[in-house]
Amino acid sequence: MESATPKVEEPVRFSTHPSRYHHWKLHVDGAVARLVMAVDDQHPLRGGYVLKLNSYDLGVDIELADAVQRLRFEHPEVRAVLVSSGTDNCFCAGANIYMLGASTHAFKVNFCKFTNETRLYLEEASAKSGQTYIAALNGVASGGGYELALACETIYLQDDGSSAVSFPETPLLAVLPGTGGLTRLVDKRKVRRDLADVFSTLAEGVRGKRSKDWGLVDDVFAKSRFDAEVKKRADALVAAAAPKDEGPGILLADVAPTRSEDGAKLVSSYRYVEFTVDRETRTATLLVRGPTSPAATDGKTLREQGSDHWHLRAFRELDDALLDLRFNHPTVGLLVLETSGDPEAVRAHDEALAGLGGDWLGREISLLVARVLRRLDLTARSLFATLRPGSCFAGSLFELALSADRSYMLASQDDDAPRIGLSSLNFGALPMSNGLTRLETRFLARPEHAASLRDVRHLFDHDAALEHGLVTFTPDDIDWDDDVRIAVEERASLSPDALTGMEANLRFAGPETMETKIFARLSAWQNWIFQRPNAVGERGALTMYGRPERPEFDWRRT
Repeated sequence: MESATPKVEEPVRFSTHPSRYHHWKLHVDGAVARLVMAVDDQHPLRGGYVLKLNSYDLGVDIELADAVQRLRFEHPEVRAVLVSSGTDNCFCAGANIYMLGASTHAFKVNFCKFTNETRLYLEEASAKSGQTYIAALNGVASGGGYELALACETIYLQDDGSSAVSFPETPLLAVLPGTGGLTRLVDKRKVRRDLADVFSTLAEGVRGKRSKDWGLVDDVFAKSRFDAEVKKRADALVAAAAPKDEGPGILLADVAPTRSEDGAKLVSSYRYVEFTVDRETRTATLLVRGPTSPAATDGKTLREQGSDHWHLRAFRELDDALLDLRFNHPTVGLLVLETSGDPEAVRAHDEALAGLGGDWLGREISLLVARVLRRLDLTARSLFATLRPGSCFAGSLFELALSADRSYMLASQDDDAPRIGLSSLNFGALPMSNGLTRLETRFLARPEHAASLRDVRHLFDHDAALEHGLVTFTPDDIDWDDDVRIAVEERASLSPDALTGMEANLRFAGPETMETKIFARLSAWQNWIFQRPNAVGERGALTMYGRPERPEFDWRRT
């Protein structure tokens, strides 16, 4: 049973660089890149466990996420990415069991969520960035190791009598593959349900020809020719790919903030983002500043701006702040979203970016903005947006308000009264996990209304915003302070468990996709299983792993 008092741990930081990797080796040779998993077992993110057999913890996945992103921005010439292991006879043993067993419940769930997001980003690189990932399993791929392979477009397995793919979580640990494995098995690879059932309860996994016959891998090759066969197929993929004229990549500069502490408040100050945590009220504020420099209207200017381009820099900073919130501030229940700047400047930058849709860098920036906004959607915190004088909730920044569970816009006739506006990016470039835009999701009952807003190019005042359903409430000057304060205090007083469930149910209306299935099942099932005594009790399977005694189960089905 976990203590009600969270452990005091060193904060997790998400900024890294290939020169600082402990666990991955990244090699780029023309159009083919190699990502070699060579986990340094003596460098876990936190002490108390050893990363044996290429098992991974959050630190390993932080490096993988960084590598996937850098390949997209810094090496656009790459067409195929080979993912393999630097450890003989073992591709990856999955998430480190001792790390999971020693972690708080919140950390386990957020760890699974981050690994899910990373693998989705990898899949997006294959689908939209022309960088196809190939898993070369030169050994056993177990649990999360096979889940990493499933995120690749093609899987090749070494046929040597011992290399296998497996999902041992249910038979050995009484939990589930936490990184979308079951969903990818039947939705993505379309493995037959009966075969998937056998596979998911077979701790030793499936080898050789049977793994190919069941659809678990795409092909198997003898060890003596494995490397040559994989290379041949990567070369063939590159040769068959359409030509790309994408020029040199751009370097991604570090976005680490300046951090300060003032009593109960912790402040992280980035160039365009300010993230403030109030530990006493269990609330946080995320302020995103709009652009102040001219928009990049052509590819040359975009490359000159590089990683200082406003969209790229601001949303990378926002992403870092969201991860900081998830992992380092577990008691914060409410995130208040704010903006400052000129809404017309935001829209000008949006339109310039939309106009560069045919440019590889413009495309990658738009995809990154969309990924960060989905990370916001999937963050298990209540989200309120407050639209105050001087705010710039327009275009891509208005997506923050659309992501919020509710929004408050000050009703004022003053010159600096808040105004909101839409841009081309609100109509398809920044989809949610359900495949719809946030406007389409908001107006499921009135799809024609969402479509009609495309033609509205003026800014909305508070009356028009309320009339069009774009904000929730519009208190006036007299009521604003009390209405917002009471709403914040009330929300912070409610059960975090009930709110997490309520918000996850309400945020993703509309169609179901593989992505929504992965996160819904993670929230509902893995979240529940990770708290059950059969997994984490004193005699649960996860607790007893590695001991000679057998776990003890409560045999009642619920």
